[in-house]
Amino acid sequence: MTIEVKMIPITTAFGDYKVWTERHGSHPTKRLLLLHGGPGMTHEYFRSFETWFSDSDIEYIYYDQLGSHNSDNPADRKFWTIERFVDEVDQVRLALRLDSSNFFLLGHSWGGVLAMEYALAHPEALKGLIISNMMADCVAYQRYADEVLGPQMDPRVLARIKELEAADQYTSEEYEALLVPHYEQHVLRRPMDQWPECVLNSLGNANQDLYVYMQGPSEFGISGVLATWDRSKDLKHIQTPALVIGAENDTMDPEYMKWMSEQLPNGSYLHCPKAGHMAMWDAPQVYHTGVREFIDRV
Repeated sequence: MTIEVKMIPITTAFGDYKVWTERHGSHPTKRLLLLHGGPGMTHEYFRSFETWFSDSDIEYIYYDQLGSHNSDNPADRKFWTIERFVDEVDQVRLALRLDSSNFFLLGHSWGGVLAMEYALAHPEALKGLIISNMMADCVAYQRYADEVLGPQMDPRVLARIKELEAADQYTSEEYEALLVPHYEQHVLRRPMDQWPECVLNSLGNANQDLYVYMQGPSEFGISGVLATWDRSKDLKHIQTPALVIGAENDTMDPEYMKWMSEQLPNGSYLHCPKAGHMAMWDAPQVYHTGVREFIDRV
């Protein structure tokens, strides 16, 4: 399989930078750009594609967004807006010669926010859209965390987590230890010492300032600048063929994500049973087969 690494120049109102991409394979009409989560995470946790797409003719492209790992990091919060990230994705698209004849966009978690925003801003550029493990309303996401995920925890543990958050102790060893069961239940459903190295690398290489600014410091919901983001009423305007992926034990509400697929004029839904937020690792066959079948169908 052909592998090509390319640094792509990005023009912003505050200067010029470069972002990193890595293309696997080559196909004229099936080209998949992967938008990682965070914000501020990395492409690394998408490495499951190398196993599950090894016998596929679909071209897929890793990409570290500005501020992430292999790409330039301006280290300035004025860069961290949805609008600027959307413009960045479009510059990457143009540099890679992606267009409506071949361009599939998959966004996971925060990448799903970015993918929805891109589809609304540039519908003419897309052939297919995949929204993976992301709700269209961050207020509803926080409500799901409070009303559904929270009560699943030991009340004493949850109370202590809230105390530590109130004291701004997000990086303390106690806080991180208390959240391990949550990670193992709803993020990637196996003991953390058994998480794939590439997933741990993605976490370790995350841009924490970018993540905290947009997502918020808490791992239990959302409180950053994205806290009030809501595109639920705009899904009806996305005419692009779309696949929404949800998971049974996700940090996001799977019923809500199924509802999203019904609001999209050309939407469909893929459910990953017994999987958490990183369904590409928890239910890899369901996840990757579903993505492949969607692309082939479109």
